[in-house]
Amino acid sequence: MLTAVANPQRMRVVAELTGGRVHVSELARRLGMSRPLLYMHLDRLEKAGLVVGHLELSGDGKAMKYFELEPFEIQLTASTITAALQASADGTDGGPGH
Repeated sequence: MLTAVANPQRMRVVAELTGGRVHVSELARRLGMSRPLLYMHLDRLEKAGLVVGHLELSGDGKAMKYFELEPFEIQLTASTITAALQASADGTDGGPGH
């Protein structure tokens, strides 16, 4: 979790989602980011359990992807930093809460 939010672009995504769910195209526009790049960041945040995406159908049958924050809290201690660094080096997620 810590490595997911360590990226400044992903922190911007989290901050933008604090106001509620947002359609991915609108989120990309607000952040001035391409949708492919945004999807890469959203995927990382979703895998860390920080955001969730929902596919919805519009009135005309068009698929619309919305993202919103999941409730989370990060406790930053020397041990969580160490675990996050180790997980990053190992290519793992660091386990629950990391």
